[in-house]
Amino acid sequence: QVHLVEPGGGLVQAGGSLRLSCAASGSIFNVYRRGWYRQAPGRQRELVALITRSGGTNYADSVKGRFTISRDNAENTVFLQMDSLKPEDTAVYYCEFFKLPSLHYWGQGTQVTVSS
Repeated sequence: QVHLVEPGGGLVQAGGSLRLSCAASGSIFNVYRRGWYRQAPGRQRELVALITRSGGTNYADSVKGRFTISRDNAENTVFLQMDSLKPEDTAVYYCEFFKLPSLHYWGQGTQVTVSS
């Protein structure tokens, strides 16, 4: 089992920045991929950013150039640096750890609200 805790989140004005973190505990070995997803009211959960075990990253088109995903050296914390925030970035943000072949572990979610 992997337990994920996401402190952070909050309210920020458009154009501002926010940094999310996700701390993992438990069986964090053999994690293939770490990621951030978000879900806005009335919408499906969507991918924001991924970082693989080898360090490769992938971003949703809507956040490219504004958001940066990273992890600490121990690989038990993943971060999402969000810059130039827009009102449409408002959502509940979830971190995810993925183990092959199909084990998904989710954080509890943290609210990010961007005011115009």
